[in-house]
Amino acid sequence: MTSIFPSLHEIMMRHALVIARQNPSHPFGSVIVNASGEVIAEGINRSAENPTWHSEIDAINECSEIDDGQNWSNYIIYTTAEPCSMCMSAILWSGIGAVVYGSSIKSLQTMGWKQIDLSSNEVIAKSWDREMTTMGGVLEEECDQFYRKAVQKLKAS
Repeated sequence: MTSIFPSLHEIMMRHALVIARQNPSHPFGSVIVNASGEVIAEGINRSAENPTWHSEIDAINECSEIDDGQNWSNYIIYTTAEPCSMCMSAILWSGIGAVVYGSSIKSLQTMGWKQIDLSSNEVIAKSWDREMTTMGGVLEEECDQFYRKAVQKLKAS
């Protein structure tokens, strides 16, 4: 029997989508959540200011201001798109225990987004932390719609 109540993953992905709306031309949003389901940090894509300032990096930086980073293994980062190799590496270095994302890198590429063709699981496979949990496709169609609209606007301008 399917639950009529949204899962924590759906609730947090919707939160990430709300954050992503803050940057309509690059609508990437992330939230970091603790084991109790409390949002610890949020991040948006700020790559217009700095090319490495992706939403995951923004959220990790905010989280590090709040938490000393001694043990983030119970934290989950929710992000509207699969983390790029740079962001996935930062997530690994931070010790965050799990990644949940909406749109995949492959999906973004087919829409016209410039992406390094390296999945988050491939980055994990090359790291010391092969135990990290990833889950893709959460509210994927909603996330994909965000990116399709942003690409259309960029092409029109």
